[in-house]
Amino acid sequence: MSDQQREQKIEQVPEDLAERSTMTKAAKTEANSSIAEEKEKIRRFKRKLAGLKRPLRFIHWGETSEYARDLSLLLEDIRTSVTDPLTGVQLVAAFFEADEDILGHCDDSSGHVGDLFRYNGKDLFLAYASRCSDWEKETVADILLELNLKNDYGVRDLLVDCAGECLDEPVIRRMIAEFQRRANAEKNKDKKERHLMLVESLARQIRDAELFEKTRTISWGKLSTAAFIDIAEVWLAGGNVEKAHFWIKKIPDGDNFLADERDSLLLEIYRREGDREKLIELLYRKFRDFRSSERLQALLEVLGKEKRDEVIDQETARILENTSFRVSDAEFLLASGKIGEAAGYIVRNSEQLDGREYERLPPLAEQMESKGRSLAAGLIYRSLLSSILDRACAKAYSHAARYLRKLDALSADISDWQGLQDHETFTEQLYLHHGRKKSFWSEYEVRR
Repeated sequence: MSDQQREQKIEQVPEDLAERSTMTKAAKTEANSSIAEEKEKIRRFKRKLAGLKRPLRFIHWGETSEYARDLSLLLEDIRTSVTDPLTGVQLVAAFFEADEDILGHCDDSSGHVGDLFRYNGKDLFLAYASRCSDWEKETVADILLELNLKNDYGVRDLLVDCAGECLDEPVIRRMIAEFQRRANAEKNKDKKERHLMLVESLARQIRDAELFEKTRTISWGKLSTAAFIDIAEVWLAGGNVEKAHFWIKKIPDGDNFLADERDSLLLEIYRREGDREKLIELLYRKFRDFRSSERLQALLEVLGKEKRDEVIDQETARILENTSFRVSDAEFLLASGKIGEAAGYIVRNSEQLDGREYERLPPLAEQMESKGRSLAAGLIYRSLLSSILDRACAKAYSHAARYLRKLDALSADISDWQGLQDHETFTEQLYLHHGRKKSFWSEYEVRR
């Protein structure tokens, strides 16, 4: 470096220092401004929360959605301004402590206000608690324990139910010990059961099936199907398949309460045990209870994809042999490409069509119509039309009129009524029984 360059560098230093000094001051000013804004928002939150504890009037049902929006903005103030995790936890906990003042002074039949605790409040608490340091998480546990000394509105349990997502097992076990102590000391039956319920929740979260089983037995005394399923679920989550199966087997034969939950557990148990025969048997039973593409796929995952056509042909035969009609079976036949079989199934069982299934039957009729199966489509439209008129459901007369116009159009394509009423006879009978429903007929004539 030349002497001239050194001189230029030396002369530049004071300018650099001055610039850095200016930047530092600007950064400090910005930081101070941010801190001041955060403090102000916290003060505003506390003022509003204090105001909730002195309600001036009862919030009626029609006002609760607006009330809920105001409360959500209160939580949003915390989320957007509070950066310290433990402070955030404390503020959200304060919101939950105001549950009686909030929920007790409004008609929350719509559930808008309760949802703030269930979703917004819980998620915000979890977001802050997850960011706390290890030693701060001990304080989080203390906050949860203090919060759950009282829980008249049931929303404070929500925070215990997600403790496993933000607290380590040793901290949770300390909470469990405290809830057990409270349960042992409690004379009130309902309060005792609530403490035990919180022990169950925490035991489930850390997958301590032995503790869960013991607590449920103490709490419930005589165990039911629901208890057997819950206990089996926790044992399975902890990896003990044998114990899980033991508890599922306690469910009496023929007891269909919570059948889907039981079957889901059994499917996983059979998979882990490697019992292919039992797995296929159960998958077949579930498939035949409600045939669908999804359940067929689950069955083929075990049987083998190459068995698809064989299974479909086999199940088609079973459906057509059955004298009872199920919409799900007609849908399955269509989804499997068995168009003719689906049409025949509908025609043969047309008397069993229930027009009150107004969500599932119209799409079925439309598919039949698009496949050129006019008789099957028409019989479905008849059932829908007759159901509306038989029930004198005036608000649906526009749909009934549309179905009759559909029948008018479809009748031109039907040459073989297969022993059923033709369109002319059906229309005559319709007028004979429902001729006085003037609003229906005027709706039909206007758009004919």
